[in-house]
Amino acid sequence: MSIGLTHYLILSAVLFSIGLYGALSRKNAIVVLMFVEIMLNAANLSLVAFSRFITPEQLSGQALAIFSIVVAAAEVAVGLAIIIALYRQRKNIDVTDINLLKW
Repeated sequence: MSIGLTHYLILSAVLFSIGLYGALSRKNAIVVLMFVEIMLNAANLSLVAFSRFITPEQLSGQALAIFSIVVAAAEVAVGLAIIIALYRQRKNIDVTDINLLKW
């Protein structure tokens, strides 16, 4: 049995769905950030799968996935810095209590 593009896309959709559900249902900011990372990894999986099955001689999907991983690492660093600053100020990281940008 060979693993085709459909299998990778189904796995990517499942991972993205898990990440979306977790990001929308959780209240802890760190857990929400972890579920966002799962969604980004689902997108990376589909990028690599498309690259492998559509243009296997080029590494464009892999290069884009590596770029996305680097951007995600920077996003996590900024997100964790914001969460740490919020925790130091409010002693709470519940996303429902974070309303600093509301008027």
